[in-house]
Amino acid sequence: MTQRFDAIIIGTGQAGPPLAARLSGAGMKVAVIERGRFGGTCVNTGCIPTKAMVASAYAARMAQRAAEYGVVINGGVTVDMRRVKARKDEISGRSNHNVEQWVRGLEHGTIFQGHARFESPRTVRVGNDLLEAERIFINVGGRALVPPMPGLDQVPYLTNSTMMDVDFLPEHLVVIGGSYVGLEFGQMFRRFGSRVTIVEKGPRLIAREDEDVSQAVRDILEAEGIDVQADANCLSVRRDGGNVVVGLDCGSGAREVSGSHLLMAVGRVPNTDDLGLDKAGVELDARGNIRVDDQLRTNVPGIWAMGDCNGRGAFTHTSYNDYEIVAANLLDDDPRKVSDRIQAYAMYIDPPLARVGMSLTEAKQSGRKLLVGNRPMTRVGRAVEKGESQGFMRVVVDAQTHEILGASILGVGGDEAVHSILDVMAAKAPYTTISRAMHIHPTVSELIPTLLQSMEPV
Repeated sequence: MTQRFDAIIIGTGQAGPPLAARLSGAGMKVAVIERGRFGGTCVNTGCIPTKAMVASAYAARMAQRAAEYGVVINGGVTVDMRRVKARKDEISGRSNHNVEQWVRGLEHGTIFQGHARFESPRTVRVGNDLLEAERIFINVGGRALVPPMPGLDQVPYLTNSTMMDVDFLPEHLVVIGGSYVGLEFGQMFRRFGSRVTIVEKGPRLIAREDEDVSQAVRDILEAEGIDVQADANCLSVRRDGGNVVVGLDCGSGAREVSGSHLLMAVGRVPNTDDLGLDKAGVELDARGNIRVDDQLRTNVPGIWAMGDCNGRGAFTHTSYNDYEIVAANLLDDDPRKVSDRIQAYAMYIDPPLARVGMSLTEAKQSGRKLLVGNRPMTRVGRAVEKGESQGFMRVVVDAQTHEILGASILGVGGDEAVHSILDVMAAKAPYTTISRAMHIHPTVSELIPTLLQSMEPV
């Protein structure tokens, strides 16, 4: 017997639950399907648990540096990985519980636990239940990419998900992948006490960033004792007793790295391969992302895709913004669209890297006349006082319109300070809106007006 609903939501990541709440609040009968843990990647294996571990790693690092601040710690600093994991689990578990309780408490919501598969453009099967609705919203997220690599099927390895189970200190963690996930885990485990080697296929870390940003990040990591091996363009792995050996080159006498544990952090893939999307006629791109238009509609009327599975942003905040766009169009007569939002993200190494809009390289490629401001964090009083003056700030402005095109802040507090720039960009206001503002001293943000007062053409 087919059960009929006004809407079906597949997945409970950052877009699904708030949309379910809005639709339920509007009186719609909503089916919510979840095959695993409520809350998606962010709550269970992404932002929340990893940032809890980053906080523990930061505490360890500050304890190790205590003498610089005149603080004496007798007996040395040790890290109890079981307690680190227990703290992380408690924080993540609380968020998971709250999301589940929220969704289960919806007035017009019904929960189905199991794997969803389309049987037609309007019907979805979950176990023995067949559900039908005129509106179906897909919010199934993504998972770690495990690419074909010689020998990988013969060795144990970790991903961002299985790292959540680690309650011990790896003797030597080898990380394949020099971008966000790999760098965050690499630095935190180095601070916990592991030897760490980061292996990157390309010539530099975080290749999407400006070259000097990549170099500054590498300098920060290497200063903490992390070994970075770039240009590893012919990777293979093999066992050697209890260790995993990663081959970096294919020639004779090639570089190798031997470690106790291997973390694969080379990217993400959408969870779209086992949904029966072909039976619904939903189109995918070459990477397996669901194709969507500017209002997140698929090619099939009545089916939307939100979050990581649509390839329009792989972040918690982009997923939540997807929900806002869908809800605004469906319920508020507010024609919001994906192309209105400004690219913004952060990498949570310490100090963090915050990015909005274009990089300097992208701005130059656009052909615009530019004004650029740069300032090292050593010129930021707040950073110096805290003893955390690594990194720099950069803002890029269109010289003709005076609109801010983008910014990079690699430095303490940069992930918060960058939002004053982002808000002015969203308002399409000139950079002088900030440059003439009076900011509070002593803060990291107070240097942004000063930086904008010293823009130079490039």
